[in-house]
Amino acid sequence: MENPFDNNEHGKQAIRVIGILEDAGLEAWLVGGCVRDALLGRPVHDFDIACNALWSETQAVLEASGIHTVETGIAHGTLTAVSKGTPLEITTYRIDGAYTDGRHPDSVQFTRSIQEDLARRDFTINAMAWHPTRGLLDPFNGQADLHARTLRAVGEPEKRFMEDALRILRGVRFASQLGFAIDQETASGMRAQASNLDLIATERIAHELEGLLCGKHVHGALMAYADVIGRVIPEITPMIGFDQKTKYHIYDVWEHTAYAVQYATPEPLTRWATLFHDIGKPSTFTIDEEGIGHFYGHAHEGIPPAKRAMKRLKMSPSFIERVAMLVRYHDCPTIPEPKYVKRLLRKLDGDPDLLRALCSVKRADSLSHAPAYRSGVAHAQAIEDCLDLILRESQPFTVAALDISGKDLLAMGMPQGPHIGAALNAMLEAVMDETLPNERAALLRFAREWWSKRETEIKQA
Repeated sequence: MENPFDNNEHGKQAIRVIGILEDAGLEAWLVGGCVRDALLGRPVHDFDIACNALWSETQAVLEASGIHTVETGIAHGTLTAVSKGTPLEITTYRIDGAYTDGRHPDSVQFTRSIQEDLARRDFTINAMAWHPTRGLLDPFNGQADLHARTLRAVGEPEKRFMEDALRILRGVRFASQLGFAIDQETASGMRAQASNLDLIATERIAHELEGLLCGKHVHGALMAYADVIGRVIPEITPMIGFDQKTKYHIYDVWEHTAYAVQYATPEPLTRWATLFHDIGKPSTFTIDEEGIGHFYGHAHEGIPPAKRAMKRLKMSPSFIERVAMLVRYHDCPTIPEPKYVKRLLRKLDGDPDLLRALCSVKRADSLSHAPAYRSGVAHAQAIEDCLDLILRESQPFTVAALDISGKDLLAMGMPQGPHIGAALNAMLEAVMDETLPNERAALLRFAREWWSKRETEIKQA
């Protein structure tokens, strides 16, 4: 077969390193995801090499050739080589021992057989090796599964997922990213071992979930494997199959959510926020005498379960708060005019990027409504257009943007204390309402009048 790495500079460095190792009498192959992605025509960023030598032998050969190495995982036979700025992981062929904890092999046995090394891998599409002269080694028909767009476990599926339950979420992530269908026997094995996900470190789970959520085919993955995802995010399970009983929706809460995630900008912040945007609906559901469903306050009620899930997944506090703000304001009515958009900006900590993310969530939410009720798409765009105008004209929406500061208020005689902040906020409100120009002289006049009234109120109290 043709060299799939011809146009990839990092791939050329990997081939160079393989040549150095083999010139020294060793055997080496490119393996795993880089082979899969190259065959799919996808961008390849990480290159893994498998070698029949122990890491110390590999290190000696490479260092003698002037290639710097780093001992990154020598307990498992892994060395990182850096060839002309390209990092390459080189791992000794190995056979994994028993997985008594459902997460890591109890032991690793090194082997001289590339076939034995490939046999320990998770899915057939990841169990291929490629060599610049010997071509493709594909003992488990991974290339055929690539062509069939099928995800299939290597060997007995249930045993594969019993060894390391994280492979279950990896499978759903691959389905989301590649748009592949999971082989029926493989899917059954995933579900049979899903309870072992409880043994996996939450950071590893969060990483797989994020990749899943940002996939191009996330709707299908969320719909097909809601039960598996619900194992690690139980907060979503009440949404599954929940009939909304309203003309605005043609999908239950979960399918509406799955479509919304698909439509949202494929970035972690917007995808996580969209996953949680309607999580408060089941707990706030009411139905009127005409049989129409309502979800009053669902955005606010969705914040605690969303935060609970993200904290359990050990996401950063700042990221959790940003997601929570998007959940809270995703259905907040906003008139697309500068003074109203600036008020919304203030609620979002004056962060234009967060407002853009909110517009993405609003757009995705509206696209997932019944076709006759998708006016929110244009509305979200109008808000974002208004934001562009505000930024282009440098219109103030934070105290820092005022043509006056707290020092100026102190200089005019206002005492140190909470009055300073209150006066600045009052000025900002007037400026955003366009009843006060953002000009120093006008702001000082406003401040003097404001402080005079406040002094009178204090004396009368």
